[in-house]
Amino acid sequence: MNLKGTQTEKNLLAAFAGESQARNRYSYFASQARKEGYEQIAAIFAETAEQEKEHAKREFKFLQGGEVEITAAFPAGVIGSTLENLKAAAAGEHYETTEMYPGFAEVAEKEGFDEIAEVFRNIAVAEKRHEDRYVALAKNITEGRVFKREKPINICFKPNLADFEAEKIVENFNIFLAKSIVFVVKYD
Repeated sequence: MNLKGTQTEKNLLAAFAGESQARNRYSYFASQARKEGYEQIAAIFAETAEQEKEHAKREFKFLQGGEVEITAAFPAGVIGSTLENLKAAAAGEHYETTEMYPGFAEVAEKEGFDEIAEVFRNIAVAEKRHEDRYVALAKNITEGRVFKREKPINICFKPNLADFEAEKIVENFNIFLAKSIVFVVKYD
C-alpha cells in the first residue's frame, strides 16, 4: 500500500523527528547528570537515548522518500538540573504514551497500515517504561535517596572479573567469592 500523501506518512515523520530529538536531548541530559555527580542517572539517560535512536530507525524505515511537510511542536533548548530534566523527559514520554502514539496507531489502522499501527503501539509500551523510570529517578532525587538505600544492594558480577576491576569495586564493598561468581554486598 502506498504511504505517500497519507496522514500516516506525516505521523511517521513527526514521530521520527520527535524520537531523533529526544535522543539528542537525553544525551545532553546525561552530560548534565554527570556534571552533577549522578553517574547512574547519566547512564540511564544515555541508554534511553540509544533506545530512542532505535525507535526513530523503525519509523524511518517505513518512509518512502521525497519531501513531506509536517507541523509539529517540540521541546526547545532547555537543559535544566538533572531533576528538571527527569521531569521534562517523563512528561515527554507520558505525552507519547497517552496521546501521540495511540493517536498515530489509530490513524494508521484506519488508513490500512496495520504493521505501522503495531509499531506505534509497541513503541508506546517502551515509552511507558521510560516514563516510569524517569518518574522513579526524579522521586529518588526529591526524597534524597539517590546515594542511599534502606537495605544493602546485592550485585552479581560475571565470572572472570579482572583483578584490576575488582580492586576498583573493593573500596566501599565487602566482597564474597563463591566458585566463579563474585557477589558484592554494599553497606551504607
